[in-house]
Amino acid sequence: MIDMMRCLVTDRRRLCREGSAARGGLLEQARWAVDAAVDLIQVRERDLDTAHLAALVSDMVRVSRGSGTRVLVNDRIDLALACGADGVHLRGDSVPADAARRLAPAGFLIGRSVHGVDEAVAAGNVDYLIAGTVFSTPLKPAEVPLLGLDGLAEVVQAVSVPVLAIGGITEERLDEVAATGAAGIAGIGLFIEWFDRLEPPS
Repeated sequence: MIDMMRCLVTDRRRLCREGSAARGGLLEQARWAVDAAVDLIQVRERDLDTAHLAALVSDMVRVSRGSGTRVLVNDRIDLALACGADGVHLRGDSVPADAARRLAPAGFLIGRSVHGVDEAVAAGNVDYLIAGTVFSTPLKPAEVPLLGLDGLAEVVQAVSVPVLAIGGITEERLDEVAATGAAGIAGIGLFIEWFDRLEPPS
């Protein structure tokens, strides 16, 4: 097992070709993540309506209950609280972390996406940051600036909370990411690759 925090970000469209199997596929992936001791599952299905998203999050919470894997909801703190999730992951343009913290119970995780040092320093009262895009990825437009390893290292040095790297992370790049001082990784594709092999990260 790699000695880094790991955050699986869900994407049912990439995971499941058939829409009817999407929810079941996500739950199967969540069960695998629990067995593989993945630290965080960020439910990031932004196009789902509230009812379907709530059902999915509730199922994810049930699957992870009693394990060390914690379920986060992307941006929807209201839904995270209603479904008993372990936390919320805020977008860079979302509500301030301090405002989210005032609504949250003790132990509720709050994270935020950042793209550079300035955003990281201004992130507020968060438990962790996800910084990127570190490497190029087909899912991001070519004009999106890359943070790169040097930028990731600068973010890590600027804050006192754990920083997870996202964007183009592959097994071959894990050592480079770790060398920046980042606490871990977050991603979609790498976890789908591991899941497809039905092997835990190594």
